[in-house]
Amino acid sequence: MEPEPAAEEPVVEEPVAEAEPVSEEPVAAEEPAAEAEAVAEEPETAEEPAAEADEPAEAVAAAETGAEPAAEAAVPGPEPKKKRKRVPRTERRQRPRPTREAGKTRKPLVRQPKPEPERGRRQERRGVVVSSAMDKTIVVRVDTVKSHRRYKKIVRRSAKFHAHDEQNQANVGDTVRIVETRPLSKTKHWRLAEVLEVAK
Repeated sequence: MEPEPAAEEPVVEEPVAEAEPVSEEPVAAEEPAAEAEAVAEEPETAEEPAAEADEPAEAVAAAETGAEPAAEAAVPGPEPKKKRKRVPRTERRQRPRPTREAGKTRKPLVRQPKPEPERGRRQERRGVVVSSAMDKTIVVRVDTVKSHRRYKKIVRRSAKFHAHDEQNQANVGDTVRIVETRPLSKTKHWRLAEVLEVAK
């Protein structure tokens, strides 16, 4: 029986000690007008401290801290963006398309005559006959001279073409003009057009 009053005394003293510093903080944060209102409310709520003494210290602290989040909630802050609820297509708001006025007079469709494509331009080369040993076929060497794109150096290249010579009129050393044609054999895609200069 004796230890119970000893246990009650510290419980009564602890809430009073905790309540005083907590009550000082809001008073310091509030304006002077708020302090006057707090003084006026003290006599009316004289029975409240006794009730607080009976409650545990944790409940009192929770009640006091509960008022602070309410004050913080009043302060406007960046609210998280709410996700839009998915609405079925049939329940969505319908936006009718604007109706366009039909033209009074409509231009008749006029089709232009399709031009007949001309035959592709055939490529021509000028070169020197290197060989005429084969029948109706000559080998023409075409030399190209051009400057390098970056270094501007003059670069000389040569290519050999097999050309069809129906009459075997070209000889080695002749300067000839050959024209591109349909494939005549595995290696012949050119034919002799004319002999420009006969070899001496």
